[in-house]
Amino acid sequence: MRTEQPVGRDGFAQQLRAEFTNFGMGRSLVIMLFAAGVVFVLLSFVSALEGHGSNNVVPTGPGGEAVTDTYTFVHQPLAGNGTLTARVATLSGAYTLPSNTGGSQLQPGLAPWAKAGIIFEPDTNQGTDYAAVMVTGAHGVRMQYNYTNDRPGIGGPVETSSPRWLRLTRVGDVITGYDSTDGDHWTEIGTARLTGLPREIQIGLFVTSPLYFPAESTSGTPSVATATFDQVSAQGELPYGSWTGDTITGLYPTLQSDPTWQQASANVFTISGSGDIAPLVGATVFSIWPGASIVNGTIVGLLMIIVPTALFTTSQYRRGSIRATSAATARRVLIAKSVVAGSLAFVVGATATAIAEPITRHVLAANGNFLFAQTAPDVARIIVGTGFFFGLATVLVVAVGSMLRRTAVTVVACVVLLEIPGVLATVLPASESWLMRFTPTAAFAIQASLPKSNLVTSAYTIVNGYFPISPWGGLAVLAAYSAIILGAAMWLVRRGTPSSGPLPQFGDFEQGRLD
Repeated sequence: MRTEQPVGRDGFAQQLRAEFTNFGMGRSLVIMLFAAGVVFVLLSFVSALEGHGSNNVVPTGPGGEAVTDTYTFVHQPLAGNGTLTARVATLSGAYTLPSNTGGSQLQPGLAPWAKAGIIFEPDTNQGTDYAAVMVTGAHGVRMQYNYTNDRPGIGGPVETSSPRWLRLTRVGDVITGYDSTDGDHWTEIGTARLTGLPREIQIGLFVTSPLYFPAESTSGTPSVATATFDQVSAQGELPYGSWTGDTITGLYPTLQSDPTWQQASANVFTISGSGDIAPLVGATVFSIWPGASIVNGTIVGLLMIIVPTALFTTSQYRRGSIRATSAATARRVLIAKSVVAGSLAFVVGATATAIAEPITRHVLAANGNFLFAQTAPDVARIIVGTGFFFGLATVLVVAVGSMLRRTAVTVVACVVLLEIPGVLATVLPASESWLMRFTPTAAFAIQASLPKSNLVTSAYTIVNGYFPISPWGGLAVLAAYSAIILGAAMWLVRRGTPSSGPLPQFGDFEQGRLD
């Protein structure tokens, strides 16, 4: 009579050794696993090789961050301390229809972050320090400075019946912003210290309008905003005492209307502008997300790991060795297979990403693509996170395979779970948010590498490299799926496995065979 092996720590360690041996004895499985890593790197390299940029020089702000600095500016110099006050009486906007609709006429529509207000800055160079108070399309009055700093003022839109008064004062390096609903009672919004501000600065009125996204569209189009300013007054030493207008241009899709500004009287102006003054995000710099190279490698590499894992899991069921064991032993086998396959897949995913990441960035930069800086923690997160992505996905495959017990069916089911939702998210934009939040493909968010800003309304879509879930949150979604499906598989093992029979042996995978 055969004695059942213990279920404890020694028995599980022995089972782990058995599963590592089983996997290693299937030479084709080892080759396919190695090939998955190689193909991952090669496909990432080829994808990067095909991505050609325009060698644009991207301006940087005071903190070294990439910025956009494109607007219409009606200005004059101020020497020393002083104040600028203006009322924004109206604010309206227009945009062009996306090119795929065939429309070319301007349509009425005000971008949520369209801006019209007053601004102080040392010069009109790209990326210069600044402080501004403005009205916006949908975010009320704001005081913003140096691209990343934002403080709210009076809420609500600007209308003929509810204009907004704005004021900036300078005392040395300190700029203070105010707003008012009647021009008599003022509220301080905040202050900004622009260190090293020269004695003579530029002060004036500005208007800008970023990309506009029509309802249910992920294709942003250039827009233009038009504002009417009146009751404009400046106090202080004004060397010229007259206004001049300039279109400050930078790296941003714009739509400019002529004329860009008109001065109806000494203190009344109508100004149109297009662009943005804000942090720069990926969708406005390139048409193809540079990180897509790694994603492309991941998609194919993951597919190549699904196949050998499904073979590894289902082969013993085809021969009946698992069905002939006790329930406790079968569960131990299932966990051991998950640990073995998951750890091997982790090594493949992390190693391939560690190799592909610097190669693709080098190739993309050589092809003239602008690359946002990556911190060491971000790079580590992408490398280790992709390893966990592969490992957790492999655990899911093991669990599915143990339930379905057919290789082809397991492969199809796992492709549907792990890859199809991501494909659908790129072709069905209306569904991308829930697909990339609540399906296992949420784990692709671990590879997100682009900056995001609450001060920007842009194409935060999957195609542009943005995910509707945090990197580790996306990985947690996949971990939850893997844990739940593995738990279900163990429950089925307990319910459906006979109580006696031989244990799976070290030689379940014969030398050089998949079966």
